[in-house]
Amino acid sequence: MSDLRIRYATNTDLAVALAFWGSAAEGKSISDDLAGVERLHERDPESLILAERDGELVGTVIAGFDGWRCHLYRLAVHPDHRRQGVATALLAAAEERFGRLGGRRGDAMVLNRNERAQSAWTAYGYRPQEQWTRWVKPLPPTSDPSDTRATLPIL
Repeated sequence: MSDLRIRYATNTDLAVALAFWGSAAEGKSISDDLAGVERLHERDPESLILAERDGELVGTVIAGFDGWRCHLYRLAVHPDHRRQGVATALLAAAEERFGRLGGRRGDAMVLNRNERAQSAWTAYGYRPQEQWTRWVKPLPPTSDPSDTRATLPIL
C-alpha cells in the first residue's frame, strides 16, 4: 500500500472520477453528471477524495459534511485493486476530514442489493440503522443552477 497516494480532487479530475464510477461503482445516481460533480467540488473542494497508484485512479470516496452530519458516497475501488487497502485508506482520509470538521458520526449510502459493499462497510465498523428509511424526491431543475442565493418567499 506504500505506493498508494490519497489526495483531494482538483477541477481537472472531475470528469475522470465521473467516468471511473461508470466502471468501478455500483449503481447510478440522478446527480451522476459533470455539472453535479462540478457543483459538489465548487461547494466543498475537499469532499471528493481520490486514491491513485502509479498515476492511475484506483478509488474514490465522497466525504460530504454539511456542518451537521457526515455523509459518505461513491466509495468505489477499481476491480483490479480491490482487497489491497484502497478503500481502507480512503475511509481513513474521509474520517480524518470529518474529525477536523467536528463531525461525530459518519453515514454511508449502500445499495441494498450490493452484498459485497455491505460486507466491506461492516468490516470498516459501519452498521445499518434499521429504524431509518431513506426518502427521496427528484427535484425540478432551477432556471439558473449557478445562482445559489436564497430566494425564500416572505410570508
